[in-house]
Amino acid sequence: MLTADHITKHYGHLCVINNLSLCIAKGEVVAIIGPSGSGKSTLLRCLNQLEKIDDGTIALDGMFLCRSAEGRAQYTQAAILRKITLRMGMVFQSYHLFPHMNVITNITDAPIHVKRMPAAKALKLGKELLERVGLSDKAQAYPHQLSGGQAQRVAIARALCMEPEILCFDEPTSALDPEITNEVLSVIRDLAKEQMTMLVVTHEMGFAREVSHRIIFMENGGIVEQGSPASVFSSANPRTRQFIGF
Repeated sequence: MLTADHITKHYGHLCVINNLSLCIAKGEVVAIIGPSGSGKSTLLRCLNQLEKIDDGTIALDGMFLCRSAEGRAQYTQAAILRKITLRMGMVFQSYHLFPHMNVITNITDAPIHVKRMPAAKALKLGKELLERVGLSDKAQAYPHQLSGGQAQRVAIARALCMEPEILCFDEPTSALDPEITNEVLSVIRDLAKEQMTMLVVTHEMGFAREVSHRIIFMENGGIVEQGSPASVFSSANPRTRQFIGF
């Protein structure tokens, strides 16, 4: 479904993604783990077109976001980029809710103004999604009135309201207290049961082991190891074992 082939990304002289290749299948849940600074978040941002790669190829179901040509990534025309972008969603570590909008407007604004979804349909879907994440009573609340766990669940509902085919999570629980982390993880568990295609950057090892079909361990901008949760958690690779704590 989603493929990245030999992608590279630099910030100045610093190489943050180093000749990395991966393929994500439809319905697959992939957990991306690794130490801070390993390139996990940058990888998601490159796949979502929030950052541009320097070289390599990215494609979604045969539609090319960019292709490698003459040693650099050549991005496709704007209309195709827009089609690809609308098929992918992103949930950020720090929620990124609009503080001047109430919850239901935060959720429905992009579907109405970016996707051109009829307002009535967006409102109906937004209310359904709020109920799905357990926040149907918060439709008129503002972000400052929400707990961290509630704000992140609103952010998930907002991403889902765009009806993405792939949903990426960038450390969705790292800004939350341990007591409310499970509020967010339970929503992601439910999405996994519904076979939503997801890439989840996480430090929650138990969650990665429980929910994902595959775990990717990254370091220094590349993939050290990947495989089923069972294979990664029983890995003989000394660096993997050190990171996981086994």
